[in-house]
Amino acid sequence: MIEARRLHILRAVADHRTVTAAAAALYLTPSAVSQQLAALEQETGHRLVERSAKGVRLTPAGEILLSHTNAVLAQLERAEAELAAYSSGAAGTVTVASFATGIAQVVAPAVARLAGAAPGIRLRVQDAEGDASLPMVLDRQVDVAVAVEYRGAPPADDPRLSHVPLYAEPFDAVVPVTHRLADTAEIPLADLAKDPWIGPYPGNPCHDVVVLACENAGFQPRLEHSSDDFRAVVALASADAGVALVPRSALRGMDLTGVVVRPVDGVAPTRRVFAAVRRGAEEHPLIRPVLEALGEAAGE
Repeated sequence: MIEARRLHILRAVADHRTVTAAAAALYLTPSAVSQQLAALEQETGHRLVERSAKGVRLTPAGEILLSHTNAVLAQLERAEAELAAYSSGAAGTVTVASFATGIAQVVAPAVARLAGAAPGIRLRVQDAEGDASLPMVLDRQVDVAVAVEYRGAPPADDPRLSHVPLYAEPFDAVVPVTHRLADTAEIPLADLAKDPWIGPYPGNPCHDVVVLACENAGFQPRLEHSSDDFRAVVALASADAGVALVPRSALRGMDLTGVVVRPVDGVAPTRRVFAAVRRGAEEHPLIRPVLEALGEAAGE
């Protein structure tokens, strides 16, 4: 008989590529993870992982078991959801990880909505970028992620996750008031090819949006200054340190002295925001109202 908790460990190892990283995500010791993998191999009668200097990868037998693992764990999430519904799970805590502007845009309004519509549900919010929040959901560190589509992100049909689209927003060009294009109604990105750029660090989903937009305009941005805080990005632009692309919602309420904000000429780069939960958990009586509240907040 295969134990479900060992399947969860197998998936964590497949996701994180090393025993050490999987152990850290699961709050276990590396030796405990190795022992559970060995026990799973004994249960199945197959070698499931191969270790090398570069980390761990699944064997063909491990890949077969992983495909079933995703289905089994999703079904267990559904079972928990139905049992919770049976016992009228109307009270409890749901943990949500979201990037900062997502918190302001949809998570905080969802907190307010739930206070009236489902007072028994308490949200615990953590600030985390989209590339961090999705692994947190898979590792059961949080229940819901509010994340941004980015290159390398799990696709919408990923068997481990259920996606709920929330909203999409354009990026606007931010340039110093002294910039040669400051009086232009819309700024063509190609005209910024030779400027120094300010933007998020690699790994931040917004970094991917900026770089891809510039690549589509025919150039690689010369990123001279890096910050994941858009207030810092705008402050640097106001100091004439460079130009930037910033999500429109991040500019709300910000001090824009020293910069001008202009739409991008043509097809504007866009970030698409979604909520994600472990597949099968979307009908849990605590999680479903949270997803509904996030969707309603996004639609306002």
